[in-house]
Amino acid sequence: MITKEKITDFLNEWGDSIIEIGKLNDKSDEQRKLTVEILKKLYGYGEFEVLFTPTKASQKPFRPTFEGALSYFVADSPDFPEDHGFAKNPWTKVRFDIKGIQIYDNVAITMGHYFFTDLDNVELKAEYSFAIAENKNGELKIVLHHSSLPFGYKG
Repeated sequence: MITKEKITDFLNEWGDSIIEIGKLNDKSDEQRKLTVEILKKLYGYGEFEVLFTPTKASQKPFRPTFEGALSYFVADSPDFPEDHGFAKNPWTKVRFDIKGIQIYDNVAITMGHYFFTDLDNVELKAEYSFAIAENKNGELKIVLHHSSLPFGYKG
């Protein structure tokens, strides 16, 4: 059963995963392998239709495939030349300012801000909306991930 506490823990796990990906910048094969594992664990590709619109994608902003999400995080696909590997930044901290969590049977919807801290201790603020579904094994999986920079962002 989905609870607000499980969703908060899940979001923190997602943030910790982004940090772990960035720690492997000097080991690209390991980084790609870890990212594949994280995407399989946290996203519903292969079990659900996943709607993914990442923060810094404008040429191909909609990523319904596993490969599109993988490229966004680690920039390893010629099909997505605009990708620089968001998770490769590297980030030292990810924190959430959750504005709300709504639970409907086996799906939770949450939105708010998340903040990514870089090596210079500068935060990038982005807005997120996630829909997280519980699969038949009781595992939580992201089925909608929309992220954008705040209106007027000049970075």
